[in-house]
Amino acid sequence: MNSLSIKKLDPEATLPTRAHHDDAGLDLYGLEDKVVAPGEGMMLRTGVAVAVPERHVGLISDRSSLAKRGLKTAGGIIDAGYRGELGVLAWNLSNGPIALKRGDRIAQLLIVPIATPAPVETDDLGETKRGVGGFGSTGR
Repeated sequence: MNSLSIKKLDPEATLPTRAHHDDAGLDLYGLEDKVVAPGEGMMLRTGVAVAVPERHVGLISDRSSLAKRGLKTAGGIIDAGYRGELGVLAWNLSNGPIALKRGDRIAQLLIVPIATPAPVETDDLGETKRGVGGFGSTGR
């Protein structure tokens, strides 16, 4: 894949960019001025839509500079068939408000290849050394 089709849904939107040619993520830009209050979550508009290729998924992820200030993203799965506006669900985990201006970089979009196996019910998953151990079981 050499290109990613992106459509501006709003003339004021900024197309996603990659700061360096080998960066994993494309920066997503906010379309509106917003203030995210402490403990609050809100959907931030980008004004753009993308055509994620088949057998890929778009993952919306934090920008480290905003995560450092307490702004975390949540629920960022963009399926290949979705053609609507990319929204960034952001939560303010800090004790103070976080102001965002139109045109600020608010998240990253990663395009990742995926496997799509068909689920098949079975009575036997096979044995492994780990077995059913989870939630910290390997740290004991």
